[in-house]
Amino acid sequence: MGLFDKFKKGLEKTHDLLRTDIRDLFKSEGQLVDEEFLDGLFERLIRSDMGVKAGQEIIDEVRTAYRGRVVEMEDVLDTIKKKLKELLAQPADPIRFADSGPTVIMVCGVNGCGKTTSIAKLGQMFHEQGKKVVLGAADTFRAAAVEQLTVWANRLGAEIVTGPEGGDPASVAHRAVARALEINADVCIVDTAGRLQTQQNLMQQLTKIHRVLGKQIPEAPHEVILVLDATTGQNGISQAKHFTEAVQCTGIILAKLDGTAKGGVVVAIRSQVGLPVKYVGVGETADDLALFEPDPFVEALFEDVEAIK
Repeated sequence: MGLFDKFKKGLEKTHDLLRTDIRDLFKSEGQLVDEEFLDGLFERLIRSDMGVKAGQEIIDEVRTAYRGRVVEMEDVLDTIKKKLKELLAQPADPIRFADSGPTVIMVCGVNGCGKTTSIAKLGQMFHEQGKKVVLGAADTFRAAAVEQLTVWANRLGAEIVTGPEGGDPASVAHRAVARALEINADVCIVDTAGRLQTQQNLMQQLTKIHRVLGKQIPEAPHEVILVLDATTGQNGISQAKHFTEAVQCTGIILAKLDGTAKGGVVVAIRSQVGLPVKYVGVGETADDLALFEPDPFVEALFEDVEAIK
């Protein structure tokens, strides 16, 4: 499945919402772009959870280009898509690999965000690239998380480092990196326990893990990836801000995109937080992780919308 088709699959619910909403704004003979129309378009855009800031920037673009004119849907959609691609523009490199030795990737997120599954998908991707992977199960508070990660490690042929239930997560992270160094692994992915961004003691624990990794390898962790559940919509903005303050997140995996009509939250994250969206989860299997690229994402979001009038 190509990238466009993966986005099409993941954005099906968001696409259907926008297609219906935007179609209702237009008449067969064209539509006058006045303030009433612009208000209606703004309302429909933010239903996808792209946020007020991004929605307003798009409306301002449409107003400047077409106010007072009668236009076809295709013209307005072209302007919306162009502006969205600008808002979503980001560096092309998804993972910053270490110049030498193992690349250490720390993964964090709130409870139930899809973190463990996202780690498995990352591991699968690296495995297919021929990289040797070590997984560090530093979520020592939830036995099920360790079991789930162990199952994935066995499927991938990756080594996994675990610790006693309730043990020190930083110790597990330390041993995982040590093992990666010992066997000359290419990548070490460190899982961490899910936590709410408001739980200060647990956020401090994340900071400790981050600090321990940096003592072993000066530039580690090379990536700190925050997994966000797309179904939470705008709440992801608060999560991104708090986790970034604690552990200097370098990017986001947006999980469960296929389960929501709030796919526009990608736009809100880019415009309000500034973190790059590195990957999006578009399904439940290990292969359902798509590298985020703005152009095919936006095209999939609005595919065939103008065909329905």
